[in-house]
Amino acid sequence: MSCSSILKRLVVMSSLYIAVFALAACESDPTPIVRESAVKADGLHLTQANGADYRLGANDRVRIIVFGQPTLTGEYTLDGNGQLAFPLIGSVAASGQSPAQLQKAIAAKLDPDYLQNPSVSAEVITRRPFYVIGEVQKPGNYPYVTDMTALQAVAMAGGYTYRARQNNLYLKRLDANGRMVRVAATPETRIQPGDTVEIKERYF
Repeated sequence: MSCSSILKRLVVMSSLYIAVFALAACESDPTPIVRESAVKADGLHLTQANGADYRLGANDRVRIIVFGQPTLTGEYTLDGNGQLAFPLIGSVAASGQSPAQLQKAIAAKLDPDYLQNPSVSAEVITRRPFYVIGEVQKPGNYPYVTDMTALQAVAMAGGYTYRARQNNLYLKRLDANGRMVRVAATPETRIQPGDTVEIKERYF
């Protein structure tokens, strides 16, 4: 191989490296990345969809029963700020609370101005959707299904596009302190209500 051919090849290779680094810089995301094990150790697993420790968030729909008070009993949806508008007492900050904590908060606001020792029950009936963005066929929001994995979420969104980095998955979610984080995930990672599954584009 001649010197000129070697030189040309080196120029091409260096150009490719520069392009890769430029693309990496363009896609930089300031959202902190955490490992799944760190998420569980940090208490973020409290948003699990099953069990009494489920934490409410925007767009969750709950059934509130105030025993003996049919005008107060009904189904309510948390707004985009995680507030629940309830008759008589107005807005209740429900985001981040468990159903048990929410029912106590409502009872405390009703007693004693409106009812004496009210008995309140709260139950989640529709969990907030999850989102799939990036290199999938049908980005958007989808109804949450218990125990769904990241791979199943991608399948629900029509599967990967040909540009997708299939071995590079992140789940965006709020941590226990309300901070947005990115969870380094695998196709088997179980998603949670409100998660955003992010599929990046491969460089070449």
